[in-house]
Amino acid sequence: MSGLDLFAATAPGVSAVTATELLELGIEVGEVLPDGVAFRGDPGVVRLANLRLRTANRVVARMGAFRARTFAELERHAGALNWRAYVEEGGTAAFRVTARKCRLFHTGAIAERLARAAGVREAGAAADAAEDGAARDDAGGESQLFIVRGLRDEWQVSADSSGAHLHRRGYRLATAKAPLRETLAAAAVLASRWDRTSPLVDPFCGAGTICIEGALLAAGRSPGAGRDFRFMHWPGFEHELVTPDLPGPRGPRPVPTVSGYDRDAGAIAAAQANAVRAGVGDVVLFAQQSLSAFEPPAARGWIVTNPPYGVRVGDRDDLRNLYARFGAVARERCRGWVVAFFSADPALERATGLHVEQVLRTENGGLPVRLMVAEP
Repeated sequence: MSGLDLFAATAPGVSAVTATELLELGIEVGEVLPDGVAFRGDPGVVRLANLRLRTANRVVARMGAFRARTFAELERHAGALNWRAYVEEGGTAAFRVTARKCRLFHTGAIAERLARAAGVREAGAAADAAEDGAARDDAGGESQLFIVRGLRDEWQVSADSSGAHLHRRGYRLATAKAPLRETLAAAAVLASRWDRTSPLVDPFCGAGTICIEGALLAAGRSPGAGRDFRFMHWPGFEHELVTPDLPGPRGPRPVPTVSGYDRDAGAIAAAQANAVRAGVGDVVLFAQQSLSAFEPPAARGWIVTNPPYGVRVGDRDDLRNLYARFGAVARERCRGWVVAFFSADPALERATGLHVEQVLRTENGGLPVRLMVAEP
């Protein structure tokens, strides 16, 4: 199983951040695409990527690619792939199939033929609908997921190595309004170029995800520590390769001041509970506080936040004053700081009065958003 072709799938636009993460882990990067990063490695690299990547949604192993315009061609080429490296003969597998501009377009029939070629039992359509992104068999157990993509009769087959989506760190059981996925929160902190020693503040913290991800990053804690991954169930996988956590490149590190504020008491309660589950409850400060009451704790630091977007026209009108106040607080009290915030509306960005620069364009909850950075 040495020399696997691997791919770290990401949210749109996040792949450049993920590529930097891979390089920092000592993993050579291949092609960087809008939705992920290609790289190579052995099972140890598979483990490292799943445990350490903060911004990837999942890591898959590329099994092969071929051209097929008929079911006979599909089965013949699929039968030549090394399915036994990922699932035992007669085992259960799920097939997530997409087909665009292909002669073969019935995804259910394609999955059926692939299962036959692979010599496995198909887990069923319910596997693709699992909320956590893991494939489930008919009995509710987790099965091996294969991701199959067809475009103009060219087919690519990949084996999932992650299981549940990597954004599911296990700590965010309590949520607030419009929660931000852990992977996007980590991407915001990394793209802001936080130095990991200066204070980090989120004045619209909600469930506290940005602060928690920042604290985990500063402490050198692996985001995937303590969870189960699909690669751990591959046939012949050497389980001694799996450790509960991996030390950071410089070992455990002290965490700087990380604090989050929100006007909503329920959001603060949720954030505190999440921080405790993440193991950073003693180093992250959460408090109920309005934006106007914010006072920077040091001469230099980072604000990284996900303020309300105001998708509806009426909401945008109501939020213009909030964004104006946010910009005023940053200009008047945060000289020397870096301010990074997600935005879905250029008009609200202008309302801040800050000279902003886009550093990331992605999606949150299906909505196009940009991470804007300014230095007041």
